[in-house]
Amino acid sequence: MDRVSSSPSPDAFSDLLTPEGLALLDELRDHDPAQELALATRLRREHPAELVSAALAQARLRQRAVAKFGAEDAGRMYFTPNGVEQATRTSVAAYRAGAFERLGVRSVADLCCGIGGDAIALARAGIRVLAVDRDPLTCAVARANAEALGLAGLIEVREADVTEVDTSAYDAVFVDPARRGGRGRIFDPEAYSPPLSWAVSAALKAPRAALKIAPGIPHEAIPAEADAEWISDGGDVKEAVLWFGTSPGRMRATLLPGPRALVGRGLPDPEVRSVGRYLYEPDGAVIRAHLVAEVAEEVGGGLVDETIAYVTGDELRPTSYAAAYEITDQLPFNVKKLKALLREREVGVLTVKKRGSAVEPEELRRKAMPKPFGKRAVTVFLTRVAGAPTMLIGAPVR
Repeated sequence: MDRVSSSPSPDAFSDLLTPEGLALLDELRDHDPAQELALATRLRREHPAELVSAALAQARLRQRAVAKFGAEDAGRMYFTPNGVEQATRTSVAAYRAGAFERLGVRSVADLCCGIGGDAIALARAGIRVLAVDRDPLTCAVARANAEALGLAGLIEVREADVTEVDTSAYDAVFVDPARRGGRGRIFDPEAYSPPLSWAVSAALKAPRAALKIAPGIPHEAIPAEADAEWISDGGDVKEAVLWFGTSPGRMRATLLPGPRALVGRGLPDPEVRSVGRYLYEPDGAVIRAHLVAEVAEEVGGGLVDETIAYVTGDELRPTSYAAAYEITDQLPFNVKKLKALLREREVGVLTVKKRGSAVEPEELRRKAMPKPFGKRAVTVFLTRVAGAPTMLIGAPVR
């Protein structure tokens, strides 16, 4: 139920943990994938072919994992293809572990633990973890990661169906249901594995709980008992979390690094107004949390269109929750006019953003500026203003 894997068997993976396997992985630490064929040929003269294949696959996964786990941890950890893709990045996992710690949680049942990304962060916060998954290889990898990072004393890995695990002895429950199937991403929360309804029932039985879900979850699917949080890291929305045992009904957006948190106050939708000197682009977590009104109030602005999450105002009021741009031009959508303006302004770097437009940014960039006209940089927003397709041209406020 928890994870689907096309990776080698647990027995093949265990060979990587032998002295020969560890030595081979160490030799491959900085290998060049472009030279992999020649490298594999040489290594197979000295090691079993299956072990070489497993080690090369693991070395590739470690290189991919650097973006999420950092070079130091990724170079010591073990991964599966699904595990690299689905694991929580370290910055987000560490933030959540800190939140559990501040709530006074000392033990967590981590259900659908995957390769152990969240379990590692929890253990590093001093929290005892029961990490549960029903896939044998996933459990073997999670166990190896706990050992490799010196956290085995705080992390117990158990191969089991999460729906059959008794969590009553733990201060909190964390559930990360699988949101991918054979055909890709799963958007229906009841098609998660396990379903969201089961995860919510498990959460309501625990003193504290957190459920990791897709950030695009419909707000109407959020239980009334939940404290809903959308998290972005470096401007990219990573996940949503439903907390239980905290503040029921709260909606918030958390921006990392920081963290910086914007909490909903139930404000009405902002009024639509004419485009002012500044345009504010709310962080994706703010938009997902439906907190654009809070940003508009903070900057003293309104919406460019009732259906578009761009805020505009006449004054520059810096905010942590939106990027500010100074707008120099407002034009009806017209590629020829844009091309002429870019040439006139001697633009060499063009950034295209869109919201409420069917035009693809790369296509517009190719047509409007087939070659650089100079060295200036501008940003073009493709959007609607009072319902009309519009181009807003400006530059970020530094």
